[in-house]
Amino acid sequence: MTPDRKTPPPRAGNPLDDDHLRTALALAAAGMPVLPLREGKGPFGNCRSCVKNACGGRPNMKRAGTCRCPAPCHAWAAATTDRDVIASPLWAVAWERAVCVGYHPGGAGLTVVDLDNAAAVAWARETLPATRTVATTRGEHWIYRGAMRSHNAVRAGVDIKSLMSYARWLGPGAGRMADLPSAVRDLVEKEETTPARGEVVSSFSERATWDRTVATGCRHTDGYVRTGLERGLTLVRSRVESGAGSQAFGVARFLAAQHTACPGPCGLEAIREEIVAAAVSVGVPEPYARRAVTNGLSAAERDAA
Repeated sequence: MTPDRKTPPPRAGNPLDDDHLRTALALAAAGMPVLPLREGKGPFGNCRSCVKNACGGRPNMKRAGTCRCPAPCHAWAAATTDRDVIASPLWAVAWERAVCVGYHPGGAGLTVVDLDNAAAVAWARETLPATRTVATTRGEHWIYRGAMRSHNAVRAGVDIKSLMSYARWLGPGAGRMADLPSAVRDLVEKEETTPARGEVVSSFSERATWDRTVATGCRHTDGYVRTGLERGLTLVRSRVESGAGSQAFGVARFLAAQHTACPGPCGLEAIREEIVAAAVSVGVPEPYARRAVTNGLSAAERDAA
């Protein structure tokens, strides 16, 4: 009998494809939002309607399960506990190609401290309270009860995976799960307030915001400038998955172009700081955000020349 060419055959050498789906359904029944992960241990790409961010991104997706695309889409936001979605025909195509099951720790009220090497594991054993641990290929996952902001590279070999992130399911692990300690939360706060060597810590809350006092030579009304700026900041903040740096460049370029005919000053420095702060708020490293915005302002000057 000739195989149906429309049905993808099971992956050669991997007879456990169906186990991924069974594992996912069991986790979902226990309240764990799940998603299939492709080869390379990453989420599947966006669906046809959303490919290359054609849908405009997911600015309102702050928790798992809010992706409404019928196929796995928008990375961690596709994670769900809905059995009908997980076992649906469109998800079945992804399960056939999946290499493992992913889950959204923050959606289950958990935080994973991902220790990527032996040195990181040794540091955790000396520094953090004991909790449930899961062995990984190169290190361990330490799982705590409680959710927090995710952040990569909080120290050498250590990532924090919780809200707006995903982790691989590698089994239930061993040990009793402890409550999320302040020592883990402090890792993220320290990372976000400690400058790289030779740099100065910035405080966005103390930076000037745009108003007429810093734009005495601007020919536009306050309402015109603030409306345009707020719309631009909203665009930057909506890029919670990717592209915030590029969006910040485009917003800076557009806004600066509105002032090329003004006698000045127009308070572009204050506008610069507000755009940088918006990009940093969605995870763009400050040096990169500052470069992108500065280049955008300069591009507008070159365009006008």
